[in-house]
Amino acid sequence: MRSPSSVYYDPYDRTIDADPYPTYRRLRDEAPVYYNEEYDFYALSRFHDVQPAFLDRETFSSARGSVLEFIKANIEMPSGVVIFEDPPLHDVHRGLLSRVFTPKKMEGLEPQVRTFCRQALDPLVGAGRFDFVADLGAQLPMRTIGMLLGVPESAQEAARDRAIANLRTDPGKPMEVSADNIGQADFFSEYIDWRSTHPSDDLMTELLFVEFEDETGTVRRLTRDEVLIYVSVLSSAGNETTNRLIGWTGKVLAEEPEQRRQLVRDRSLVPNAIEELLRYEPPTPHVARYVTRDVDLHGETVPAGSALLCLSGSANRDERRFTDPDRFDVHRKVGQQHFTFGRGIHYCLGAALARLEGRIALDEVLTSFPDWEVDWDNAKRAPTSTVRGWESLPVFTT
Repeated sequence: MRSPSSVYYDPYDRTIDADPYPTYRRLRDEAPVYYNEEYDFYALSRFHDVQPAFLDRETFSSARGSVLEFIKANIEMPSGVVIFEDPPLHDVHRGLLSRVFTPKKMEGLEPQVRTFCRQALDPLVGAGRFDFVADLGAQLPMRTIGMLLGVPESAQEAARDRAIANLRTDPGKPMEVSADNIGQADFFSEYIDWRSTHPSDDLMTELLFVEFEDETGTVRRLTRDEVLIYVSVLSSAGNETTNRLIGWTGKVLAEEPEQRRQLVRDRSLVPNAIEELLRYEPPTPHVARYVTRDVDLHGETVPAGSALLCLSGSANRDERRFTDPDRFDVHRKVGQQHFTFGRGIHYCLGAALARLEGRIALDEVLTSFPDWEVDWDNAKRAPTSTVRGWESLPVFTT
């Protein structure tokens, strides 16, 4: 029997999205297993319910996608969209990428990422204002993932803009999905063809020439289409979420001036501050799964065949797991216990890179602009249903 609670949650509602945390709290307290009739999905909001949903991949499947709209559309996924796969295919494809996205290799990128950051910020020093998103968030991830993949600098901005366009929605409405939303493969065709005869030290080249054992036991190379899907998915994922993290950094620390001053004085706090930002304002507030069998929770049954939202943004602020969770605290011993990068076999491959970019961006901003206030008259939220954040966050600097 469903909860009689009057709480209403709609992931497309712009008013709720502006500040979802009061709604999340009501969901946790009144309807920990929530059902939305209009869009026909269930949602889990408590930490200790979301965690097993991430870990039990046989019951909570990713094979139909990790985005609600894709699950509802039941689109056949092309091979290589690793976040939309279950084992054994998932394990093969993730294994290819995990060799590149190791924490050690990501840390080795620090000098270049810091250079990208300085190139974005140095021209703005003394201007009295800058935009956390347009001037930094949209630039740093684009250049970093472009460098890793081997996309020419002249094409990186177009790749980013196409990735962002695929995620845009009309306000208050679900994203319209088709196979085209999964990537932007055609955009990368000429670069893949060039790299096949002009190899270089980049991920695109590595994917073209790596030999591996696939799910059938056959030793082979990736097909051209598989490489295209890999590159397009990595380009999209590498641009959008880190962009939003940088925007939230500007917004939250503008509202916490004393904690910002502590960070200016003590840069050893910066890595933990990024971890707390990831918990407090996750760029990806929910992840979807397809339910393969009936699941009983809190006296409710989530039937097989359902679409389920794991509300990581809610779980990250569950008072059953975190003390005073609605308080931002750069000293909080949060570790990596939040769900912003998921958990289990689908834990975000780019987590180490996102942490690196977030840490360097904050450190360099604190050096160039130790004080800032948001220009709220010109700030604008991004119109997406899959990520949450700012399309523009201009600030006044001193």
